[in-house]
Amino acid sequence: MSKKIELLRSKFKKYNIDGYIVPKNDDYFTEYSKVNRLQTISNFTGSAGLAVILKKRNFLFTDGRYTIQSQIESGKNFKIINFEKIANFRLIKNLKLGIDPKLFTYRQIRNYFLKYNKIEFINENLIDQIEKKEINDSSSFFSLDKNIVGESSSSKIKKITNFLKKNKADYIFISAPENVAWILNIRGFDGPNSPIPNCRLIISKTKKVLLISKIKKCKKLLRDKIIKLNQLIDIKKLPKEILTLKGKKFIIDQNSCSIYYEDIIKSKFQILKKEDPTYFLKSIKNKTEIKNLKKAHILDGVALTKFLYWIKNVNKKKITEVDAQNKLEKFRKMNTNFLYPSFETIAASGGNGAIVHYRAEKNKCKIIKNKDIFLCDSGGQYKYGTTDVTRTICFSKQRQQIKNIFTYVLKGHIAVATTNLKKDNVGKKIDLRARKYLKQNNLDYAHGTGHGVGFFLNVHEGPQSISKMNTVELKEGMVLSNEPGYYKKDKFGIRIENLVYIKKINKKIFFENLTQAPIEKDLINFNLLTSSEKKYLFKYHLNVYFKISQYLNTKEKKWLISFI
Repeated sequence: MSKKIELLRSKFKKYNIDGYIVPKNDDYFTEYSKVNRLQTISNFTGSAGLAVILKKRNFLFTDGRYTIQSQIESGKNFKIINFEKIANFRLIKNLKLGIDPKLFTYRQIRNYFLKYNKIEFINENLIDQIEKKEINDSSSFFSLDKNIVGESSSSKIKKITNFLKKNKADYIFISAPENVAWILNIRGFDGPNSPIPNCRLIISKTKKVLLISKIKKCKKLLRDKIIKLNQLIDIKKLPKEILTLKGKKFIIDQNSCSIYYEDIIKSKFQILKKEDPTYFLKSIKNKTEIKNLKKAHILDGVALTKFLYWIKNVNKKKITEVDAQNKLEKFRKMNTNFLYPSFETIAASGGNGAIVHYRAEKNKCKIIKNKDIFLCDSGGQYKYGTTDVTRTICFSKQRQQIKNIFTYVLKGHIAVATTNLKKDNVGKKIDLRARKYLKQNNLDYAHGTGHGVGFFLNVHEGPQSISKMNTVELKEGMVLSNEPGYYKKDKFGIRIENLVYIKKINKKIFFENLTQAPIEKDLINFNLLTSSEKKYLFKYHLNVYFKISQYLNTKEKKWLISFI
């Protein structure tokens, strides 16, 4: 790793810079990408991070989820700093720092660096000059029928053009590929765990659309008449094509439109910086999407329940975390509707469970011991739906302290699931409910309680979330995770995660569980549960049994009924 850092530093003189900034994202700003330049230079594999390489020192900025992981992966060559300190971090002040303008927005640079630094835009990516990974980029985009997504593309485009008219703008530049996917009802193969089509879109106030991509990736869309040839712009020809458009005002999304594209657009147009309305529109799942998500979660619940029964009751061999991970994927693959995992599975035994986003590797993982507790966070992409679920289980009698902590986490989980959404209708209020019982015992966790989830798209999707700062009003049709936890370094990790959606009956609005899998009863101290919490657990497990038991064998059914 230090050799790559030295190669990077050797380029500083040519570009007259004191350092170089490397973000986690690719030029589409996607969370999970096949291109990971941050990992190339730092060895860090987490989903959020940013490295600053100077002439003599290196810094890696990340958040509380990755405190332990970043130290293990990158601590040898990088000083690990929390993201919150980046804007006022004195050791990078008054330096000239180089960036690739395709990988940053003006907002990021303004918030993080412009206060104290001079920024040099370098149009060649210096990490690619050191090591460029060849990505197979020939796979075609494909379209989804209206009976799968529940709303036509023309209906969605109309909503966007209404937004344009309201803001008196001529065009909007849709820079996030997941938003293009939602608007045009298309998907692709450009993400390792999400059906992302790497492309961008321009929509005019007159409903004209221009899809920006590699032309060869759009063959199926042309054949299926989703798009016409005159609606396609080759990605390399975009700068010239934008300059031929007539009009005055262009809306861009300041969170996903790069400096590179913003500069092209503002060379001719007046720019209006707004949040792309697609994020909010996409967050409200319609009845068809909810119906398909429910189907996906039943399939997923069956696979996970079979796995939990197997690892607790059938498996008698010494298995590793990777063995467990592979076995769970085998259970998922038994269903032909399963496509691939929605993120890399976290299969963590004992102390590894304290690494919030741990990844087990074949030659560097633990054997699962009988005395350890085991945390498994996994999900799937199905035709059609995205799942994400965490279960923490044990294989032997655990200490009272661990059972108590598990129960505090469970009480927080139940408090979220039973939230009165008329009263607590934003994520920051619900986050307090999740932490209440842990905090009463001077315990807490360093991640948010829940994230939004896409429909057959990204497993992490905004703008809604259950976290300390989120103030987005929660609406009928939104899908979120409910995942409080607790982590003791080098000892154990506990997390209980279900996906929920917001349902409305008459005038009542509430969370309903999508996830259909049992919650470990051998880790619960039932004396700490109230009668209403016990009633919730009974009803939850009764519903799980009702939904998935028909797909289980006799022994699995008998085991599952013991949770009721």
